[in-house]
Amino acid sequence: MSLDPLLEIVHGPTQEVWAERNKAAFEALFGSPDGRYPKPAAKGVTLRAPGMSSDSGVPFAAYIHPSNPPSGPYSGLSFVIFPVAGNPCLIGMGVGTQGLTPDEAILGRPGHARKAQAICSWLNREYGGGNFVAWAKQDATRTDVSVPDDVKEEWPAYKSVFDRYGKEMYALYSPTANRAGTEAAVTAFLDLLFDERGYRPIASSQANYDSIRSNWFEYLMPGVERPQVAGLLADRRYVIIQGPPGTGKTMMATELLQEEYGGRGRSIQFHPSTTYENFVGGLAPATSGGELGFRFTPVPGFLMEAAAQALSDPSRNYLLHIDEINRADLGKILGEAIFLLEPTANSERKIDLPYDFGTPFHRTFFLPKNLHILGTMNSADRSIAIVDVAVRRRFAFVSLWPRMSVVERYGCPTMQKAFRDLVSIFVEHATDDVFTLVPGHSYFLESDEARAKQSLLVNLAPLLQEYLTQGYVGGFAEPIRGYLQRLRSK
Repeated sequence: MSLDPLLEIVHGPTQEVWAERNKAAFEALFGSPDGRYPKPAAKGVTLRAPGMSSDSGVPFAAYIHPSNPPSGPYSGLSFVIFPVAGNPCLIGMGVGTQGLTPDEAILGRPGHARKAQAICSWLNREYGGGNFVAWAKQDATRTDVSVPDDVKEEWPAYKSVFDRYGKEMYALYSPTANRAGTEAAVTAFLDLLFDERGYRPIASSQANYDSIRSNWFEYLMPGVERPQVAGLLADRRYVIIQGPPGTGKTMMATELLQEEYGGRGRSIQFHPSTTYENFVGGLAPATSGGELGFRFTPVPGFLMEAAAQALSDPSRNYLLHIDEINRADLGKILGEAIFLLEPTANSERKIDLPYDFGTPFHRTFFLPKNLHILGTMNSADRSIAIVDVAVRRRFAFVSLWPRMSVVERYGCPTMQKAFRDLVSIFVEHATDDVFTLVPGHSYFLESDEARAKQSLLVNLAPLLQEYLTQGYVGGFAEPIRGYLQRLRSK
């Protein structure tokens, strides 16, 4: 296998033939039938592996941009191996001490750091075995920020590396005895490096490339299934599903209400005019036989009605689904009732009411433990109220992301390509706050090729145009405009 010589370097003892061994491992990566990358890819990087000596400082081997000189400090992004006596080599991605050039466009693109973070999240989950084995910096260009102290404490064997190159490294993997993890990390980092240089693996390695990329890509937009949300509701009672438009938030909530709760509960929708009186309860006009013809009387709101329904059947759980929960100021709507939303409280919390609302609460309100609340929230709607910290602390938040598997199942080839292209634009160019705007899979579920173009033009295009108009995607407006032009030209 082409990676075997490199893996032997990572796990083998440090030797004086460091430069020679790295040269052989580097050359083994290119060309068929045994290499991983095409031969021209060897021109996209240069190996730098200085020989070891007592006065050579921190030894390393790096795959760097070919524009760098043959020796001395280098610049741009690189794949790096650091040998440390008595331990496997530390491996990762870094920036040369001379700065970002000529890779500033790559390193400055949000997608590069985002993918490095996803790779490290995957490595931790898949190969950590409960330990912390991978770390990635939020911004690869921040060479003024060093590896965090808590990470250094996790990996004390590499202190000399951190002291010398801690600010330049932005993705790291600390190998364990599990060589499969090392192989996964080396492969993922190298694939990312050569992707950025414009090279993909040769045909014989393409399936492995696709598999690894699919594994870590799940951590860019992790999937959440209905049973997971149901379990979270059972544990936390109060949950909010958030996500971009078209990711199936409301559908999941209504399915939960019908399937997991057997229809026990109700769905309501918040809007800017929703008030405390609507939701908790308050005075409302009622007809009267007196001279005035009407009077004001205490009327329960949606929350009090749901609590009364749950209280009447304590052996079964009930669900109150609040759609578009952040289209109103939840802090004002809850008022003092926010005190009740404490799932970890040891005793039942109660509040006094200003009026007698009759059976079963009268002037004391509480939320029975079998009442669960599920909110759904569109993360793309920037014109709505921000959910404040006090409210966020009381709800468990779950994110729904666009799912390629859904588009592959229900969408025609045109839809599948349109989905991949648009997600790729957001992955590569969107900042973290804008990444939550990526349109969901429901925009791409047309199965008929003849109707696919029209569906994209009347459903997806107006949303993207609105993003442009509002300036939400100002940092990558041209790729979005180019995408829209391609849609309209078909």
